[in-house]
Amino acid sequence: MTEILRYTAFSADPEGGNPAGVVLDASGLDEAGMLAVAAGLGYSETAFLTAPPAGLGAPEGRGFTVRYFSPKAEVPFCGHATVATAVALAERIGPGELVFATPAGTVPVSVTATGTDGDGTDGGGGLRATLTSVEPYVEEVGADDLAEALAALGWPEADLDPELAPRIAYAGARHLVLGAATRARLADLAYDFARLEALMRRLDLTTLQLVYRAGRDVFHVRDPFPVGGVVEDPATGAAAAAFGAYARELRLVPADAVLTLHQGEDMGRPGVLTVELRAGDPRVRVGGAGARIV
Repeated sequence: MTEILRYTAFSADPEGGNPAGVVLDASGLDEAGMLAVAAGLGYSETAFLTAPPAGLGAPEGRGFTVRYFSPKAEVPFCGHATVATAVALAERIGPGELVFATPAGTVPVSVTATGTDGDGTDGGGGLRATLTSVEPYVEEVGADDLAEALAALGWPEADLDPELAPRIAYAGARHLVLGAATRARLADLAYDFARLEALMRRLDLTTLQLVYRAGRDVFHVRDPFPVGGVVEDPATGAAAAAFGAYARELRLVPADAVLTLHQGEDMGRPGVLTVELRAGDPRVRVGGAGARIV
């Protein structure tokens, strides 16, 4: 029988963050079986692990092939399920370096114990995982596509933040980034599910990354996810990585920067995502806590 674990990502509290399914041994499942497990669980994504490909370059016993399924379809990459999986593995094989071969590319993940004893061992705290994205890109969004997105959201153009220009950003999956002019605009999310899903499928988007800038390096975000069969994703690591690339491309932050993203508050599942940018490295690092859901 397939063992399905349940973990939350981007929160040390099982009631916060974004829950994900984790199947540490999916060798007995085909694609239809993985989709059935994900649909039955009902979380926005479930991660399925099998043996690593040859030449992955991971430490012995710490490399894996990972596939991600929403209740409706496979997705190329999922940040919160990556964090959840890394925490689940670290509980079994210890903190340290992991390497995941994903459909989007190779994703290194580092797991550390919080509240450590100074030598990297757990001193009674939890676990924190930080993934390094594949190389990102940012591109323009067409005027007609933007107008359709705003119509599906029910947002007048005047509700956009002029300092946060609409863009499509990628760091393993594609996301349309839209800036809200006020926190109240971000909090009031009621959209046309079918209309937004149709647009997202046409543009090959995984979520919309709706953003309110609360400070120089602090943001509140929300992620509609109709293509995955859920109204909203509570904490979205792939979108956070894409947003990091977006913030760098638009020069919203310095070349070396650490951003804090708050997500899930409006859903009653608060989570915190840390986004790190390093000068000279195009990749984006996204980290957060994780915890098992009993």
